[in-house]
Amino acid sequence: MNDTALTGGDPTLLRRLNTEAVLRVLRTAEPMTLTQIGKAAGLSRQTVDVVIDELTEGGWIEQIAPERTVGRPARRYRFRAEGRHVLGIDIGVTGATYLLADLDGTVLASSHVDIATDGTSEDRLEAVRLGGAALLADRPDVRLGGLALGVPAIVDAYGLVRLSTPLPEWNGLDLVAEASTWFGCAAHVENDANLAALAEHWQGAAQGATDFIQLIAGRRSGAGMMLGGRLHRGRGGAAGEIGALDVLGWESEAIDVIRNAPDPAGLFADARAGDAEAAARVDRFARVVAQGLAAMILTVNPDLVVIGGGLSQAGEAVTDPIRTHLDRICLDPPEVTASVLGTEAVSLGAVRLALEHLNVSLFGSHGTASGGVLSRAVPAGGAGTGALRPFGGETTAVG
Repeated sequence: MNDTALTGGDPTLLRRLNTEAVLRVLRTAEPMTLTQIGKAAGLSRQTVDVVIDELTEGGWIEQIAPERTVGRPARRYRFRAEGRHVLGIDIGVTGATYLLADLDGTVLASSHVDIATDGTSEDRLEAVRLGGAALLADRPDVRLGGLALGVPAIVDAYGLVRLSTPLPEWNGLDLVAEASTWFGCAAHVENDANLAALAEHWQGAAQGATDFIQLIAGRRSGAGMMLGGRLHRGRGGAAGEIGALDVLGWESEAIDVIRNAPDPAGLFADARAGDAEAAARVDRFARVVAQGLAAMILTVNPDLVVIGGGLSQAGEAVTDPIRTHLDRICLDPPEVTASVLGTEAVSLGAVRLALEHLNVSLFGSHGTASGGVLSRAVPAGGAGTGALRPFGGETTAVG
């Protein structure tokens, strides 16, 4: 048995390992008896009894109604996905979008708040915090275990905003430290295009894709990528920032004429319907976008390109012309498809990131983070460990 094999070692470590073992068994299983849990986890009945009591008290598992049987029924337990929650936030220039989910990733609530563009850095932080607080106030049953934020910025491995052209007032901001004081849980921060890629790989158009490029096309342009099924962030979090090359024209008039159009979707529809002027504008837009994508495609040779952001709602009307130009300039052009997640991709990716870090907290080395992100978790009121306390009051670290 695992618990007896470590007898004489660090009792705190032993207790943690035993707790992780039970949680791993119950996390995706049907309700199980104590005997079944002990056998699957490699633990003695006595040890399982202790761990079950602690996890039940902490709200992570619960005993369910017994099956009808002859004699005294065995107690059975299940993991409570509703026992903790995570909050994903997509922070843009003019607003923030929020998704609240349980530990299975089921979205329970969503909201959006507008943010004034003429305020200070502190004003924006407070607006984002208040939006989250308002959503949580409507759900008094929520026990928040993790928070993740997506921002249009280069973010380092510890949640520091290195550079944001859309939000220059946040350059140099330690956003992890700020957000970790909001709701009593660990916070994590990531580039918005990276989070969109994480969401598409999880529940969107890139499910099953090993290597793909994610493009955000809307009021701004940005790109992220997954290689080998993991986010590729680069040394300082700047991978995918192809728009920084002025020669590619991602901030040119050809892009702005679509981006700033009163009705971009209508413009794409007109182009498909044969309107010559609309078709010319769309073709210039697609050519410029394809130039930037091609620089990435020719480097990593991906399976897929996902077009996300607000313009993705045009569907084939936006992907077709981009695909046409990529076919002309790429040696091995990938499939090009529109996002199926729409404008919630970034906030859903933030949910996924928060869940991955929470899994690391629950399952230790057995948890995974798709991007290998080192996001520093700073708890409310202190630094150095995460704020989540699932193991009988022991503080556990994330990242």
